[in-house]
Amino acid sequence: MKPELMLLAWAVVLTLAQMLVAATGAASQYGVMALFGNREGLPVLTGWAGRADRAHHNMLENLVLFAALVLICAVTNKTNATTLLGAQLFIWARLAYAVIYLAGIPYLRTATWLVSVIGLIMIFLQLL
Repeated sequence: MKPELMLLAWAVVLTLAQMLVAATGAASQYGVMALFGNREGLPVLTGWAGRADRAHHNMLENLVLFAALVLICAVTNKTNATTLLGAQLFIWARLAYAVIYLAGIPYLRTATWLVSVIGLIMIFLQLL
């Protein structure tokens, strides 16, 4: 298996972990019973629970881009040292992003997001 595909699998694990943290935060604010319903009319999550939810949704948005790029590179056999480095930058920056966002550190959060985008760009440029 190409290492970029293994990093994609780890990105899925990270996304799942973020989902569990976000669900725990929602349960702590709403109560577990509220989460069994349709979740209509619930107030906006605040504090660490809100940050966990937003970080998870941001990961979902970025996972789609990462998955598409990695899969295209793997199918077209355009993986190389640059695509691997881009994938590594993406996954490590996304892990840092999740922790930093949960901790509530705004400027560092944005910087780590930018590093993950640079990883995506590195992968994309190998397709040109």
